[in-house]
Order: sequence, then C-alpha cells, then structure tokens
Amino acid sequence: MFKVYVLYNPNHHKIYIGYTSDLPNRMESHNIYSKKGYTVKYRPWEILFTEVYDSKKEAIIREKQLNSAKGREYIWEGVYEKYKL
Repeated sequence: MFKVYVLYNPNHHKIYIGYTSDLPNRMESHNIYSKKGYTVKYRPWEILFTEVYDSKKEAIIREKQLNSAKGREYIWEGVYEKYKL
C-alpha cells in the first residue's frame, strides 16, 4: 500500500507533494532527519491530505499529476480551501 501525500507549511504558505509506503517515517524524515533539500528549508510540515493506492506505479502517476500546474491548482483551490489549516 502506498500513500500520496501533500504537506503544508503555514508559516511559509508552501506545499510539498510526495509518495511513500511508510508515512510516519517519511514525516520524521521531512521534519527532523533530512539535512538538505526543499523540505528542510520550510519546516515544520503538516499533512494536508493523503490518498491511498495499491501499487507504487499508481502512486507515482498520481504524484506526477498533483505536481503539474493543474494538480497544484486543484490542491490550492480545492483541498486547501476545504481544509484551511
């Protein structure tokens, strides 16, 4: 089972989109253990929403969709507006 997730940082108003088979460990990586990269610059992250997929291939396809311009528009105008943190 794989999860596609969208993280949100309210201090910087940034999102991050990824996929994983172990969301708790991935969140620790984003918020604590990583030493470099995009997610390190905008800590701490909160989970905005997740979607579950049976295969890694499906999760990768969905992650790519959400990372597109239309996908990010969907996140900001749909999901973010619905769940405003």
